[in-house]
Amino acid sequence: MKFKLILAFVDDQKTSMVLDSARAAGATGATVINNARGEGVHRKKTFFGLNLEAQRDVLLFVVESHLAKPILNTISAVAEFDQEEGQGIAILLDVEEAVGVAHQIRALTHNNIIDE
Repeated sequence: MKFKLILAFVDDQKTSMVLDSARAAGATGATVINNARGEGVHRKKTFFGLNLEAQRDVLLFVVESHLAKPILNTISAVAEFDQEEGQGIAILLDVEEAVGVAHQIRALTHNNIIDE
């Protein structure tokens, strides 16, 4: 089975909505890393050195290859990445090897979603 890794950097207010939508699109789970910060093309303003921008969460999804693009597109639409600057980004990477995903393989096999 071949897997891909989706890394999504989203506004923390949208995390739950993105997780639910990704699951509906075929993701079997995710890891959430809270309170990430980042910079885009334009730096955000500060107030006496305090950052005024919203906190971000990093969402990591290990998904089966053939489901990766639809899940990525769903994440992009729900998180509104292309609506305005600073909404976040998502990237898709190949996974060469993965351990600890036996439960995911069983779930995918049970649903007859297999990519070999």
